[in-house]
Amino acid sequence: MKHDPHVIGVDFGTDSVRSLLVNATSGDEVASSVKAYPRWSQGLYCDAASQQYRQHPLDFIETLETSVREAMEAAPDVFPEQIVGVGVDTTGSTPIAVDREGTPLAMTPGFEENPNAMFVLWKDHTAVREAAEINEKARSWGGEDFTRFEGGVYSSEWFWSKILHVLREDEAVRDSAFSWVEQCDWVPALLTGMTDPLTMKRSRCAAGHKAMWHESWEGLPSEDFLTTLDPCLVGLRDRLYRHTETSDKPAGTLSSKWAERLGLPEGVVVPVGAFDAHLGAVGGEIAPYMLSKVIGTSTCDMLVAPLDEMEGKLIRGICGQVDGSILPGMLGMEAGQSAFGDIYAWFKRLLMWPVESALSSMGEMDDIALGRLTERLNEVIIPELSREAAAIPLEESGPVALDWLNGRRTPDANQALKGAVMGLHLGTDAPRLFRALVEATAFGSKAIIDRFMDEGVPIEGVIALGGVPKRSPFVVQVLADVLGVPIQVARSEQSVALGSAMAAATAAGVYPDLEAAQRAMGSGFETTYEPDPDRVEEYRVLYERYSRLGEFVESQLP
Repeated sequence: MKHDPHVIGVDFGTDSVRSLLVNATSGDEVASSVKAYPRWSQGLYCDAASQQYRQHPLDFIETLETSVREAMEAAPDVFPEQIVGVGVDTTGSTPIAVDREGTPLAMTPGFEENPNAMFVLWKDHTAVREAAEINEKARSWGGEDFTRFEGGVYSSEWFWSKILHVLREDEAVRDSAFSWVEQCDWVPALLTGMTDPLTMKRSRCAAGHKAMWHESWEGLPSEDFLTTLDPCLVGLRDRLYRHTETSDKPAGTLSSKWAERLGLPEGVVVPVGAFDAHLGAVGGEIAPYMLSKVIGTSTCDMLVAPLDEMEGKLIRGICGQVDGSILPGMLGMEAGQSAFGDIYAWFKRLLMWPVESALSSMGEMDDIALGRLTERLNEVIIPELSREAAAIPLEESGPVALDWLNGRRTPDANQALKGAVMGLHLGTDAPRLFRALVEATAFGSKAIIDRFMDEGVPIEGVIALGGVPKRSPFVVQVLADVLGVPIQVARSEQSVALGSAMAAATAAGVYPDLEAAQRAMGSGFETTYEPDPDRVEEYRVLYERYSRLGEFVESQLP
């Protein structure tokens, strides 16, 4: 181990960053550190009522430095000279406006507290109107339909929708923004010092899945299309990028500044960044036609297939199909749900509100005791609901719910949709309603798999990774029963960061390609959930009710 090369995978999630130190030869996960974003933790720059979610770049800078240093300090037997690569993944699409030097506007005078000058988080849905305009224009303007490799439907969660919304809303940002950068491009650029927006390496993953980039039309959508969409986009295409790179390629090496901040050598390779789910699929050992499902607050469903077997196929209603976005040399396909674990968290908050309100108003506990009791209740409520819900016979579960509390990502993106529940009665209790919500998230997953299969893409199994599969056997078993396929749970607790580490090892030359890194560094699977044949059939009936409810709710949109 003292002579083995090591790599660090840095995973920027929605709430925190995780730095994972990995032995690049054995794949052993040596140490890690997780740091919450301080401003985000305070709820700054966000407004749930208007679906605005913004993140300050300083949150990422500060936690990046601290988490990498803490991971290294937790492994005193690993020396800085053994680190050969630092890989990065982020959420997405999470773009930000930058100046000519590539500095985020939020880090320039006058914009420090302006949410429009910050990263627009993946789940920000302020651009629903702009997404609708992009979809309408793509089909009516008389030229190329630039959404056709994006599943034919553009989303408010994606690059151009968000840019257009901010430019329309904020004249100061519009006048000061030279270019726009995805977080997964900005962090490697920051680490390498190569922040010039015109020359920094841009992620194939981000560009192809979220920005309508495709080689057949020489990069991003044409200037004619963009300016027809809105004159405020005039000239922006030329200040973005033409070429993209896959995540097995180097973006550069650590700059002297960041080598000093992280306590690492300057020669450490930093690969081109990618989105968390895509590198999570790599870390979870994705293989052709095995759906990799990263399950957390939302889900991202990743699929790869040989290019020759997918030639000529356009999959409707998914989040894009991109050559090399997951594994270079294969077609990467993305789908997902806008809310999964977030739905359970919402239900927990709903139940906890009267408890917390009543306890705080009674005045019978000091603040410390009240805090401990509240924390304990928050810890046990979902496990208790799961235990009770699992004991309810399937035919008695009653309510049927929709999983669209944060809109629908796929199939057929529509962030204007809302959740719904039918079949409530006076005997409906919390465990039964919780079970309906769990089933709704599983039904949303089935809708995605059905779309792939309807389009001629087979699904041979599911690989589950993320926090939910590790903590919630009840949820995963329901998912297996609804989908009717086995679900393998990745052994690694940190598959996403591990995927970034694999990219770092490949870019640094330890392995010739990502598949070789997967074979050497993968940790395998800890368990497999087999579907119950009887429940599979019973859930077919409930899924039909879910589908009919969805059709009704969607028909009521203005």
